[in-house]
Amino acid sequence: MKVKENIKLSKEDKLMVNNINEYENLELENLSDLVSEPQYDMFFNNGESERQEYRTLKVLSLFSGCGGMDIGLEGGFICHHNSVTNPDWIHHKINDNWVMLNRNLFRTVFACDILNEARLAWLRYMSRYNVNPDIYHLNSIVDLVKLHNDGNKVFPSNIDIVTGGFPCQDFSVAGKRKGFNSSVLHNGEKRQNDIPSNESRGKLYMWMKQVIDIVQPKMFIAENVKGLISLGDVKDIIQHDFSTANGNDYIVLNPQILHAANYGVPEKRERVIFIGIKRSALRPEAIKALEQNKIPTDYNPYPIPSHNYNVDNVNLPKPVCCRDIFSDLPEPDKSIDLAQRTYSCAKFLCNGSQGQTEINIDGLSPTIRSEHHGNIEFRRLSAEHGGKNLEELSRGLIERRLTPRECALIQTFPPDYSFVFYKSDSKRYSVSPSKAYKIIGNAVPPMLAYNIAKRIQEVWPLYFK
Repeated sequence: MKVKENIKLSKEDKLMVNNINEYENLELENLSDLVSEPQYDMFFNNGESERQEYRTLKVLSLFSGCGGMDIGLEGGFICHHNSVTNPDWIHHKINDNWVMLNRNLFRTVFACDILNEARLAWLRYMSRYNVNPDIYHLNSIVDLVKLHNDGNKVFPSNIDIVTGGFPCQDFSVAGKRKGFNSSVLHNGEKRQNDIPSNESRGKLYMWMKQVIDIVQPKMFIAENVKGLISLGDVKDIIQHDFSTANGNDYIVLNPQILHAANYGVPEKRERVIFIGIKRSALRPEAIKALEQNKIPTDYNPYPIPSHNYNVDNVNLPKPVCCRDIFSDLPEPDKSIDLAQRTYSCAKFLCNGSQGQTEINIDGLSPTIRSEHHGNIEFRRLSAEHGGKNLEELSRGLIERRLTPRECALIQTFPPDYSFVFYKSDSKRYSVSPSKAYKIIGNAVPPMLAYNIAKRIQEVWPLYFK
């Protein structure tokens, strides 16, 4: 694959380009309606050398899903130009609406999840970097820690950051809010009795803490829903438990609620982010700064908003809206992308239940949910059902729900990420549309993760010896 000659390359890019080889087995058909080809040629190099690239930081990813956090940390992905406000973050322009972001310093060397569809989608996207598929483990965190405790070498050494969006269903206001008393086990199965279990879904953050004990990273990032904050003293318990890792060796900052719309994501999605930093690895001046009630701005690892949704800063651009990211997207019957050609056919219900409204095309989407049982929000409603997209209706466009591709774009996944695809030499799905909805809704928006990564890169040399 040839490198575009009109792009100016940094020294790092030239080193990477020298190692480019054609990836023989990557399926390229029906990838995207929005970009002409997969945009991986600038950053592709070969397997282990890519993961051990000079001056990069190793990431151990837990509860990895389809990779929203991993993609954001690594960078080098496509986003809408309105989602990025710092021109220094852009590697090159792809077309009028889409740009390629620069790579970050982070490289995922370990990933895991219990959902096979998440693993398949993650590996298909990450194959552009020739990542060894064996680094993604289809195991629960509980089973992995138990294997380690039995004397097996499960986790890699010299990890810089551990990340994990521990399961949120038991803390979400959209769920039953059982919190630590989840009725679901670590492997997704129902608990058979009411006996409390440390292996329940609501306690999996403690197993993440055990991984931190084992690998002792310089930093960890844990993510969950905003509803966790309002669930009694759950937030304080989790913050305290994380701080005890490796013999009370972690400064766990007060968790912050980040609204994705303040970071270029066209979605009403709020997430609580815990950040812990290894005290024994810190410079003395960093310890002093991080232990203050109000952390000095230079040392604060939380990203500064790039867009003005609810931060009351008129100097920032307005939030990205759904119309921006859908502007070039064809209707399903005109699409070449399996993730755009298919969508939930669940009928409209006039009972006011979730998913019976259309998105605000000129505003933010509601939170993309993973568990909606087909009732994902409508891309547009008919006039009979209260649809407000009159111009689209006047062109004869039909009432329908959001496609998996539209959900993925709302979440700021790159348009060349294949979410729906067939098994090799078959018309049976490897990842079906219904599974795609689920893994997309479970994910951290890559642009939110990218903003976090950029900020951590800035403070890293201030923190560590």
